[in-house]
Amino acid sequence: MGDIQENELREQAIQAAVRYYEFRHRDFKPFAAGDRIPYAGRVFDEKEISNLIDASLDFWLTTGRYAERFEQEFAGFLGVQHCSLTNSGSSANLLAFMALTSPKLGERRILPGDEVITVAAGFPTTVAPIIQFGAVPVFVDVTLPTYNIDVTRLVAALSNRTKAVMVAHTLGNPFDLAAVSAFCDKHDLWLIEDNCDALGSRYLLDGRWRYTGTIGHIGTSSFYPPHHMTMGEGGAVYTSDTTLKRLVESFRDWGRDCWCPSGHDNTCGNRFTQQFGELPHGYDHKYVYSHFGYNLKVTDMQAAIGCAQLEKLPSFIESRKKNWKQLREGLSALEDRLILPEATENSDPSWFGFLLTVRGGGVNRHRIVRHLEGKGIQTRMLFAGNLIKHPCFDEMRKNGVGYRVVGDLSITDTIMRDTFWVGVYPGMTEQMLEYMVVQMRKALSC
Repeated sequence: MGDIQENELREQAIQAAVRYYEFRHRDFKPFAAGDRIPYAGRVFDEKEISNLIDASLDFWLTTGRYAERFEQEFAGFLGVQHCSLTNSGSSANLLAFMALTSPKLGERRILPGDEVITVAAGFPTTVAPIIQFGAVPVFVDVTLPTYNIDVTRLVAALSNRTKAVMVAHTLGNPFDLAAVSAFCDKHDLWLIEDNCDALGSRYLLDGRWRYTGTIGHIGTSSFYPPHHMTMGEGGAVYTSDTTLKRLVESFRDWGRDCWCPSGHDNTCGNRFTQQFGELPHGYDHKYVYSHFGYNLKVTDMQAAIGCAQLEKLPSFIESRKKNWKQLREGLSALEDRLILPEATENSDPSWFGFLLTVRGGGVNRHRIVRHLEGKGIQTRMLFAGNLIKHPCFDEMRKNGVGYRVVGDLSITDTIMRDTFWVGVYPGMTEQMLEYMVVQMRKALSC
């Protein structure tokens, strides 16, 4: 009787939340010229609300049943063995990198002073874990119109201290995975794919289409609201290497040696029978620490939202492709004044945004951006532009240590000066995209 009553009360609470969604969130206002067009945003319906309420009624405030379900379903979607949820995409990058510093990896572990090849034209948290650990980022330039790592610079960037390549797929456009993965294989380097802006992108490798994030040793995703799907905050690290999965989760879960799931004890059956370091024999394995870790877990309420979003992910991906294509076709007549983006060869991007670089000759980015923003069209720079020009690098430059630059970063500097992007997220309508094209043309005719 108690279970029946509990189920009835739970269903009543969920249905009340659904009614609130229909009252507060469901109505869609048709677009009118001048309405704000954000570069990104959350797209959801009553399913996310229902899952959120269902999880909250459990009052299990940390990782739980929804997180376990999401990890299994997300890994299945990507075609990898393991997914480990975390509290943000930035934390995912931190965990992916720190896993490779573990003593358990022996001679392959990354040590302070070792080098990691990356780019400066991107988001800072792709690079921050490298610097914070005491490794050395080695910056190479990127190419236009793909905005991805210039693979012709890889050999010049290699040294006897190089241990890894850690780079992002720029705004959903895959980097040249064939070249980068072959380089890493040849030189026994780790490859971390920052996939936070490219969920659902695919790359044709060895005759088989594979999702980005699954070709390197470790991939990462972000579920911040602007991204391809959302949990509010949240991220994931994924791999098919069980050793790396356990290292990621050790650093995520306080650095502990034990791999018991949250809320479970003695999964291995050896909780009180082992010897670790100088601890007394049989010391509780749940309180043995093999790494200096963190607490970067996701909550079950976030994961509940993610489970509903994951069901929508295929349609989100197709909408992004469709919206990008409409902008590309609508702006094709402006190629004499704007560098329009191009997909990397052998790729099928799930676009995060639409990148544009002014060609000069009197065309000014600031003027275009100011016009678009004045018409309600939200714009963004390509994140840091050139990361090493930012204040966070001031002390490193003064001391002359901490990073290397191979060749020049001339294209990166061009992006810093002349590039911006607009959104293609699934909440955009054809009318919004048509308006964006019209305003872009007007901005260039001013």
